[in-house]
Amino acid sequence: MFEYSDILQGGIIMTTHVNTYDIQVGKTNTVQKVVEEHDTAENYGTGSLENLFATPSLVAMMIEASVHLVDHELTEGNITVGKMVSVTHEKATILGETVTVEVKISEFDGSRITFDMTAYDEIGTIGFGKHERVIVNKKKLLEQAENRAQSLKNLDF
Repeated sequence: MFEYSDILQGGIIMTTHVNTYDIQVGKTNTVQKVVEEHDTAENYGTGSLENLFATPSLVAMMIEASVHLVDHELTEGNITVGKMVSVTHEKATILGETVTVEVKISEFDGSRITFDMTAYDEIGTIGFGKHERVIVNKKKLLEQAENRAQSLKNLDF
């Protein structure tokens, strides 16, 4: 069993572990999908680009690949949450093409995990970026969110 202490940093309850999880720098995960209509830019407010893969869909794939790489390694009650994402979407991919995203753990300090991310279609690289996730206690995070929501009820807008 892992021992941990909770730290409040930037409004997020982080979990610092005495022993580390089996989260190893260099470990990778790949996800792949065929671009469908709901993945296109038209669904994100860019009506004139109905056949192009949307940047928000690319970011979602990158986050999905990151979560699937690490969350199953955590002890019960802990999850990762996104702290930062920076993505460059360089090339257009059209409806029906396949997008592949590879994420690689580039840093892990016991509570923060940083990923390098690269996306490809059948022709080549379409995007890249960095993503940071933080290990948190799910119950405490939800309590913190509920407390924040309660404080909003007392405000007069």
